[in-house]
Amino acid sequence: MNCKEHYLPELELATGQVREALQAILYTILFIRSPGPVSPRDVECEGFDFLTYPRIATSSSLSTLNYDVDKRVDQSIQNFLMKLSQIGPELLSGGLTLSFFERRKTQQLFGLVSNEERVVWEQWHLRVVVNNTPRPVSDDSAAVIERQRIQDTAEGMLRSVLVKVYEIAGVSIDHVPPVMYEFEINCSKKVDDRENVYSRVTNMPNLINLSN
Repeated sequence: MNCKEHYLPELELATGQVREALQAILYTILFIRSPGPVSPRDVECEGFDFLTYPRIATSSSLSTLNYDVDKRVDQSIQNFLMKLSQIGPELLSGGLTLSFFERRKTQQLFGLVSNEERVVWEQWHLRVVVNNTPRPVSDDSAAVIERQRIQDTAEGMLRSVLVKVYEIAGVSIDHVPPVMYEFEINCSKKVDDRENVYSRVTNMPNLINLSN
């Protein structure tokens, strides 16, 4: 089985926005790819106006499953925050990969040995830049406008990612196996040209002062 790989648009977020944004993205994908019929529960984002995302509605039969999913999502986000890499004076970068897989048992040595194989059939990749630049806190008009600009930019980027998730999910599901399957979320880091540029700038020697 070939693994389908999806690369979502890059996000740039303030530190306080990361956890909720990642929850919105991960829970949306997990709901869309949940095996079997489930009911949605809409969650309103507290830090992003007019943005909601679906989660699996809690029921007595699904309470244990939901607890396990919540625990794994929270742990993956915590691991992501702990493994961020410095790419600039106020910038950190990291990535998450959400993988779906099924377990298959294979027989070897004329059926005398049984092995279990994990077959990954879909992966979702997301790269996040965390901007630690302090926000303006004064009440003057320039500070208010700047705070709103930062907020609108983050909301627009998150909205674009969620729209992309729905676009990808609606194209084809032929690769989704008709059996029960599992998921895992891993931190990933892929150096690209942007990170190389930040690294070069950060590690440049001090410029010589020619004014003296």
